[in-house]
Amino acid sequence: MKQLADNLWIFDGESVTFMALPFATRMTIVRLDDGALWVHSPIKLTETIRQQLSSLGEVKYLIAPNRLHHLFIDAWLKAYPDAQSYGTDEVIKKRKDLRFDASLNQAQEWPWQKEIDQLLFTGSFAMEEAIFFHRGSSTLIVTDLIENVSGDTFKPWQKYVAKRVGILAPNGKMPLDWRLSFVFGKSTARAHINRIISWRPSAIVMSHGEIIEQDAEHFLKTSFSWLI
Repeated sequence: MKQLADNLWIFDGESVTFMALPFATRMTIVRLDDGALWVHSPIKLTETIRQQLSSLGEVKYLIAPNRLHHLFIDAWLKAYPDAQSYGTDEVIKKRKDLRFDASLNQAQEWPWQKEIDQLLFTGSFAMEEAIFFHRGSSTLIVTDLIENVSGDTFKPWQKYVAKRVGILAPNGKMPLDWRLSFVFGKSTARAHINRIISWRPSAIVMSHGEIIEQDAEHFLKTSFSWLI
């Protein structure tokens, strides 16, 4: 557990293998004004994590922000049966075995909206992702929208692949396969990234890779130069 700002923490979890590359995992916790914990992209739940969370507040909201980040929702719902879970339409369709209280695709009054802004990043035929902005710390919270992996644990060929697909730090961006899927939706995606930039984040936390703690706006504009 590492505190990045007032009422905002990250937890780094075990690595997972995707497309033959090992990716470190990360979840982000926001403590809302009422003491409720908002959990973004839950990682594997351990007793240590449960003890750490108990010192922060009550786990109340579980967020599955895209169709790839849902593996541990079931375990969290069993551990915290009173928590509410939220996912995108794609996640809900994919995981019909899970309980979701609402879809992140549907506009509504979110319990956290006074403290966290959000939008659904669309325009791709491959995937959509819910993006969040914690106003109190000016922190942008994303999942796979940006990957910025160090490659320190990669074999030489894995590091080469990561660089070719554009996810190697310090020049991380959206993975190449996802970028290529915006053939017919670039104008929609461009509107989304412009709104994200308008939030003027001072930091960017992603599920995979090195956190951006300086010049976040410049990083965003560089990372999305292919789009804007």
